Amino acid sequence: MSVKAFELVPAVERDLLMGDKARINIECIECCGKHLYVGTNDCFIHHFLLVEITSSKGKASFSAQKLLHKYLGLKKPVIELRAASALERLIVLCEGIVFLVDMVTLETVPSAAGGGAKIRGVAAFCINENPINGDPFCVEIGVLSTKRRTVQIYRVYEDRVQLVRELTTPEQPCAVSLDGYFLCLALTTQYIILNYNTGASQDLFPYNSEERRPIVKRIGKEEFLLAAPGGLGMFASAEGVSQRAPVNWSESVIGAAVCFPYVVALDECFITVHSMLDQQLKQTLSFRDGHILQDFEGKVILASTKAVYVLVPLPLERQIQDLLTNHRVEEALILTEGAQRNIPKDKFQNLHKRILQQAGFIQFSQLQFLEAKEHFRRGQLDVRELISLYPLLLPASSSFTRCHPPLHEFADLNHLAQGDQEKVLRCKKFLISYLGEVRSTEVVNGCREDVDTALLKLFAEQDHESLLDLLASDNSCVLTDSIPWLEKYHKYFALGLLYHYNGQDSAALQLWIQVVDGDLQDSTRSDLYEYIVDFLCSSSNLDIVWKYADWALRKDPNIGVHIFTKRPASKGQLDLNPDDVITYLGKHNQALLLYLEHLVLDRKIQKEKFHTNLAVLYLERVMSLLSESRRDEKQLTTAREKLQALLRESSLYRVQFILGKLENCEQLLLERATLHGKLEEHDKALHILVHNLRDFPSAEAFCLWASSGRDSAYQQELFHLLLGEYLDGSPGKAQTATAGVGSGELEMAAVDLLNRHGEVFDAVRVLRMLPEGWSLQLLRPFLGRAVRASMHACRTSKIALGLARSENLQLLHDRLKECKKPIFVSEKKGCHLCHNTFSEPSVVCLPGGVPVHTHCVAQRVRDSPTKRQLTNSSNHT
Repeated sequence: MSVKAFELVPAVERDLLMGDKARINIECIECCGKHLYVGTNDCFIHHFLLVEITSSKGKASFSAQKLLHKYLGLKKPVIELRAASALERLIVLCEGIVFLVDMVTLETVPSAAGGGAKIRGVAAFCINENPINGDPFCVEIGVLSTKRRTVQIYRVYEDRVQLVRELTTPEQPCAVSLDGYFLCLALTTQYIILNYNTGASQDLFPYNSEERRPIVKRIGKEEFLLAAPGGLGMFASAEGVSQRAPVNWSESVIGAAVCFPYVVALDECFITVHSMLDQQLKQTLSFRDGHILQDFEGKVILASTKAVYVLVPLPLERQIQDLLTNHRVEEALILTEGAQRNIPKDKFQNLHKRILQQAGFIQFSQLQFLEAKEHFRRGQLDVRELISLYPLLLPASSSFTRCHPPLHEFADLNHLAQGDQEKVLRCKKFLISYLGEVRSTEVVNGCREDVDTALLKLFAEQDHESLLDLLASDNSCVLTDSIPWLEKYHKYFALGLLYHYNGQDSAALQLWIQVVDGDLQDSTRSDLYEYIVDFLCSSSNLDIVWKYADWALRKDPNIGVHIFTKRPASKGQLDLNPDDVITYLGKHNQALLLYLEHLVLDRKIQKEKFHTNLAVLYLERVMSLLSESRRDEKQLTTAREKLQALLRESSLYRVQFILGKLENCEQLLLERATLHGKLEEHDKALHILVHNLRDFPSAEAFCLWASSGRDSAYQQELFHLLLGEYLDGSPGKAQTATAGVGSGELEMAAVDLLNRHGEVFDAVRVLRMLPEGWSLQLLRPFLGRAVRASMHACRTSKIALGLARSENLQLLHDRLKECKKPIFVSEKKGCHLCHNTFSEPSVVCLPGGVPVHTHCVAQRVRDSPTKRQLTNSSNHT
């Protein structure tokens, strides 16, 4: 694809060069700074001063002034001219002779010995632009002989030449280029690389010099450009390898030059320009009768037989902008990055960033979002440049203004999309993705408010699921800009989150309450009421809690009470006083009951008032259900179970107070029995259970409950008391006609009691209590267990007695052994207790045969709380 990289500008017109001499042709040219030298076929050298002129529109032209021309005194054309500016000399090849000419006067320079500094028999020569010797007053040249297959290295001084090295080649060389120690040679049938220092050679590739003119051109350090078969321009390094892909130029190329990043080639009719970066043909210029193409210090000069032209490169920035204007993004980027070595570092970085940003917007407009995002990232785009394309996304408080000159040609997204709503939607989705990626990076430093506000607006408009995540996290959304946008799209829950983030909890709650009450429509959360409760539960602002808890309790007391029951306990959060909460919940009975359950059952607060209040509320609930005409038995059972559990398990409520409320309630006899049990009135409790309720399992359970935590004697007494209640109403106890209708039932209950809990009873006492007429067969399980228990107790006591006697006998034996041992006491021995010596033989021996003073032992016994007796209190002398 074409790009205008160069302009062909005339430098020396025909009339200025040769006047009216029609047969004069240009043979060679050389340029050194502003000085242009032209060698002609009539053996003249013409010297021009070439001045570049740039117009106000940036167009370049050249003004040539002829300073001098000089006839060299020979008959043949001037074949080659090379300037040695450090020596102020021109190195000239004419009639197979290389000699020196003064650059100013064009006079031939004589040698110090006279006769001129000359090299004869020369076919071609080149200057080493990367010499190794480092002498600034010497130029190194490579010379090809006309008659021998040799290459000679000379050093050229101001007035003499010196042969340095001569090397033999396998074929006759016809073109040469020199860099450091490396010679690149075009032989008759191939190209080679030759190191003149070591003599090592490297074959490159074959080439027939008889068919086409070979080209050997140094383009950089240890790198050469060669004309290869098939119309290719090949690059070769000093190591003999190609580090760049070849360019595909014409088969009839007669000259080539490099003006980075381009390769310029000349053939019979055209000038072609190829990129060294992507090897593509970039420009073609028509140019007839051309036969010379050279580059001098970055300046490309061409010559026909009659005139000289300069190929002026357009500024890289302009070339790149032209490519971008034509949406040739990849080529523009390749050219930009390839031109890095020709542009100062700071300028290149700024240029590269801008080109990347422009490329990103071009690909953005083409919906190539992945490529656009990568170019925005590499170009460090101010993200507001992208946001500003979307109408109304930037907050009104933003101070951003677009880059000048602009990075793109679009006024806004509507201009870019041209009414295509699908394109608009895709662009908005891309912006959401891009902003989401960069908002946590350094890219948004200094513009976080603009980015977050834009994201919020996009999320709201697109009904995006990330809206809530944005507002629930750390954000910099501008409140004044966000409120109308969220209201427009009915995002009231999100607006409440934004109010909360900005410390306006009351405004948030008012908004959410309106949604729950149906005054505002927002389907974001179906559980918004529960969310409000959780919000109040975790709020550290107690004024907010007291203000809005009443609404929550009226809405649903079962859930609303969670404000108080599920409030987390943390150091940074004020705790609510339970007494204040109970007072507050006074008009919400169900919530109050749940809160008291939380205090008593969950938090295990041991406070009489809370336990009593809860018992009263349980009782009122039960009595309320009992009073209903169509009672719900399931609810009643649940309520009574809660009341009974509290009455059994709590020991803090006011028993007499609760009992007074049950005094006349015959439907709650089981609860009354429990309360009598709490008062240790077990006979009354059992009477109710046995005679009023006929609930024998509950009577047994009562005995177990009332005796829990007590000793076995207490439990035995309770079971005997229950047995007595059973027997008092049995027919065997009172053989009269007035016996109760259910006395047989009591008799069976007594038998079952004995048979199930026989181990608790005193068997002798039970036998005395039983009626004489009872069948022993009924009591067989009880009696069997009683006999076994009695025998077990007897045998256990005998074993214990035997063990005690054995232990006593062992102790007596040990005491006798100790008594037989003598105890030695002297004035030199000390008491083990007071550490003083003995003054008299009367001592007490401790276990282990340790003697101590009698008064020390007496004192120790007096001080001991157990008044323990010593094992051996016998006195020994």
